[in-house]
Amino acid sequence: MTAVRVVLGLLGLGLVGYGGVLLWDNPSVVLTRIAVWAAAAVVLHDFVFAPLCAAVGFAGRRWLPRRLQVPVGVAALCAVVVGFLAVPVFDKPGMRPDNHTVLDRDYHLGLWLSLAVVALALLGYLLARKLLPVGQDDVVEQQRACHVDAEPPTV
Repeated sequence: MTAVRVVLGLLGLGLVGYGGVLLWDNPSVVLTRIAVWAAAAVVLHDFVFAPLCAAVGFAGRRWLPRRLQVPVGVAALCAVVVGFLAVPVFDKPGMRPDNHTVLDRDYHLGLWLSLAVVALALLGYLLARKLLPVGQDDVVEQQRACHVDAEPPTV
């Protein structure tokens, strides 16, 4: 286990070094912009997004039945990731009247179709769970300690 950690650590350091080499040739203005964006992303994540996710998670534990918590959480995570991936191209930056080939797709439609796929996957999972036979784990989860019969005497 320790060897795996060492290999992963060395691999991570190698990737950090490679990223540094890629950034080395950029002018200081570009490096400053990258640093500002990285700092803003960390602050936005730590002080806005993470507390909001924690609050939604705690609310979901109170309002959703236990069997729905994991699938709804996974679907919400997928929807948030798809939404964040759509942010950079949503207002079509770089498009000029003289060049319509830059970002010429309908990103609004693509976002809605992606969210629909996530919703359909959630509904398909819930439907399959409802139609498939009950598994042993589901039966055990619905029982309490008082439902367990005494063991037969040993011979």
